Amino acid sequence: MRSVRVRILAILAVLVIAGVTAWQLLPSDEVKRDPILVGTTDAVTSLDPAGAYDVGSWAMYSNVYQSLLTFKPGGTVPEPDAAESCQFIGQKLQTYQCKLRDDLHFSNGRQITAADVKFSIDRMIKIKTETGPWVLFPSLKNVVTEGRTITFNLSSRDATFPQKLATGAGSIVDRESYPADKLRAGNTVDGSGPYLLKSYQPGKLAEFVPNPHYKGAVAKSGVPVAVRYYKESEELLAAWKSGKLEVTHRQLPPAALAALNPGDPDLRITEADSADIRNLVFNVRPDSPFADKRVRQAVASVLDRGPLVTDVYEGTVEPLYSLIPQGVIGHSTPFFDAYPSPDSERAKKLLQEAGVQTPVKITFAYGSGDGAYVKEGAEIRRQLEKEGMFRVTLKAVDWQQFLKDYPTGKYDAYAIGWFPDYPDPDTFSQPLVGSENSLHNGYSSKKVDSLIASTLRYSDRGRTSSDYKKLQAVVGEDVPLVPLWQKKDYVLSKTTVSGSQYLSNGTGIWRLWELRRI
Repeated sequence: MRSVRVRILAILAVLVIAGVTAWQLLPSDEVKRDPILVGTTDAVTSLDPAGAYDVGSWAMYSNVYQSLLTFKPGGTVPEPDAAESCQFIGQKLQTYQCKLRDDLHFSNGRQITAADVKFSIDRMIKIKTETGPWVLFPSLKNVVTEGRTITFNLSSRDATFPQKLATGAGSIVDRESYPADKLRAGNTVDGSGPYLLKSYQPGKLAEFVPNPHYKGAVAKSGVPVAVRYYKESEELLAAWKSGKLEVTHRQLPPAALAALNPGDPDLRITEADSADIRNLVFNVRPDSPFADKRVRQAVASVLDRGPLVTDVYEGTVEPLYSLIPQGVIGHSTPFFDAYPSPDSERAKKLLQEAGVQTPVKITFAYGSGDGAYVKEGAEIRRQLEKEGMFRVTLKAVDWQQFLKDYPTGKYDAYAIGWFPDYPDPDTFSQPLVGSENSLHNGYSSKKVDSLIASTLRYSDRGRTSSDYKKLQAVVGEDVPLVPLWQKKDYVLSKTTVSGSQYLSNGTGIWRLWELRRI
């Protein structure tokens, strides 16, 4: 999906005191330039890459941390970043090996070793936070190092393993400054990415300056950038309109997106195809009203995406009838095939067969921060309560609290967005419906797990289409979630800023280093 340049000079001051070398990593006052101002509503939930699996946090990680591999704009095959080279060993796709570059340093000055890479992956899996990215590595048996060589041994074939390493889950941290068994506290990071985190005020502001010691896939140095975080999309819009921002990305209100004028001479609009989706997720644990799949099927039978698309999101999203969105290998429409139009009689029959008392009382939650989510929740409640089959209690929950609550089964149902981690349909399967998935809704299916394992066998990803369609048919029958919509990715910038078209390509990488002031 992401002239005249401001020259940013970085001064490296090396002080030798009592035989100890100290690094001056930030530009001196004499060469500072005003940072480019970027606005977003995507919250950073943790500065520690072992502790977060969300868009806002991974956007941060892609700038201040390094992974062995990364994706270049428009690329679908990961390329070396912290690694000198990477490859599968043998034909079984169960041994993946990388050779680390020998010229990498953390922002604190310590040289990066293969032991740091092993430590980073091992601690993420060991800490196993409920909202962490460890779910991406179910097949990883162990990590072995020898010199600069890192070997990942897998319990089963996984052709997507390199892509997973290229995400925020593969972020490399300093084993001497990050605890092995818990998340690191505080508002600083020790990374080796293209940027240094100069300062951070949670929920408000992050200031980035170019890392003069970065070595890797990014060929050019960026310029200072300040990211301002807003809780509500309306606040982001107000800041944009008042001139407080030069670039915005995720999420302006639907009405503002619908009103965009491509012919505006003072505005650059990047509208890219994206696999940004939103699902209605059910808690399927035994004590939940949705433990019986017939109750979930009843919801799918009455849900009408039309009002969501036209009234709530004003045509800025498209209805989604599949686990895997349009434009991605394996896309099909099981939820349209099984539930082509709202059918209250079918829903009543399903509830009767399930033997539940109506109205079924449910708690439906969503993370606050977007006025459209309020309207979306109200519309879904209206549809479910229309025929007296359900009684819905809506809960708008602060995003940070929401992330803590939904994995515990606190809500009967909840709506949550999903942004792809890497350009492959696997990012919509294992993390969403595989055993120990990131939605933590209690769903598990041996048939789904078997189909996921089957898709991971193929290096030629086109050969996975049949298995993914079978997988989606199972999901359409079990209904652990109901797909709602997918949308395009919008980046807006002033004409005084270039490079905004490279900022995002629909994955978790946020290329702040592409921005320049003209």
